[in-house]
Amino acid sequence: MRSTVVGSYPVELKEATGFKDKLLKSVGAYDPFKESIKQAVFSQLDAGVDIISDGQVRGDMVSSFSKFIPGFKIEDGNTYIVSKIRNPTGEISVKDLLYAKKLIKEYYNGNIPEGKGIKGIITGPSTIIHSSRITSFYKNKDDAIIDLAHSLKKEVDAIEKKVKPVYIQVDEPFLSTGMVNMKVAREAIEILHDGLTIPLAMHVCGTLEGAYKDIANFDVDILDFEFAGNNVNLDLLEKNIKLFEGKKIGFGCIDSAKNEVDSKDVTQELISKGVDIIGKDNILLDPDCGLRRAPMDVAFKKLKLMNDIKDSY
Repeated sequence: MRSTVVGSYPVELKEATGFKDKLLKSVGAYDPFKESIKQAVFSQLDAGVDIISDGQVRGDMVSSFSKFIPGFKIEDGNTYIVSKIRNPTGEISVKDLLYAKKLIKEYYNGNIPEGKGIKGIITGPSTIIHSSRITSFYKNKDDAIIDLAHSLKKEVDAIEKKVKPVYIQVDEPFLSTGMVNMKVAREAIEILHDGLTIPLAMHVCGTLEGAYKDIANFDVDILDFEFAGNNVNLDLLEKNIKLFEGKKIGFGCIDSAKNEVDSKDVTQELISKGVDIIGKDNILLDPDCGLRRAPMDVAFKKLKLMNDIKDSY
């Protein structure tokens, strides 16, 4: 049984202090997020997480991608679709992922243990489009979703080729809202998955009632759901486990909506139920969602609790 994270981690930006950093800042080359990535990576590893993220420290899940993709405009914190969506202007997350992977190697003195590694994460096309406002070119969101899937495919392929992660995760929280055309959303995921030689995961938060039958048919290897803050999902999973045969389940067992450390007994009981339903070989423990909003010490303790329980199996 292994553990992972959904993605985001608390961010503490560091001011340039050393001579080199101050020099870089003076010429506009200082990266204040680099230290945040390091803090996120080392915190996850210290907590015992097996498959880590780069912390997703650079911003919200929509603008972090849309600002690199022609066809989008960001204004006053909102994302607008202003023209045809085209390929990204460059690689979006590869540089941070490579740095995070280098930090993992540094943490383990040059030899990353088997079962440890990093995953690439992108925000899914349906979620980005449904979080944006169309102002021109597109008459409907479905066409924009497919164009964005082809655009994001460039990033997915770059992550696989250059980072060589354990797997790639697509975040699609909107799929549980009832607002999305599931046929189009599934086609978009198939575009992202085409030709991949590593597993593809899809994270969907929220209550799955009304959506789980469609989601179970998506062309992914791993489906990641929340269970700590959502008792409905556990009941749905138990009653419909046959629908998910052939897929691993990312099992959200830490309540990311609460900025306090979870109860050990409650978490242990939840994980035990998950193992009984899914089996140790098909379960990936993680929080329900990202931990960006939690205080740094609370986020760490949440992950440590999850992994201490994992290590007891």
